[in-house]
Amino acid sequence: MTDSMKFTRSSGNVFADMGLPDADELLTRAKLGAAVRNILENRNLKQQEIARLLNIKQPEVSNIMQGKYHLFSEARLFGFLNRLEKKITIQISDRDRHEALIEVAVKN
Repeated sequence: MTDSMKFTRSSGNVFADMGLPDADELLTRAKLGAAVRNILENRNLKQQEIARLLNIKQPEVSNIMQGKYHLFSEARLFGFLNRLEKKITIQISDRDRHEALIEVAVKN
């Protein structure tokens, strides 16, 4: 038995591939949020400690830890990274036609 399967190459942005509006913004939030979450997980903090550190309520901590990054603006995620004492560098450059408009790189 053979099923015919069709594959589509990803653009590199799952949100664009799904046809969502503001796909570049959603991808940016996802990458920034994942960086925040990874830092918090590596610090082994309890949610109450995270809430105090980031100056947010516990339900918002839960949203971060569950990957609901779309609920936070880029500016807010930048603020969390600042509170976690992380340096943020913004670089502006020309892009190739098929490159994403926004790119987030996390250096460990």
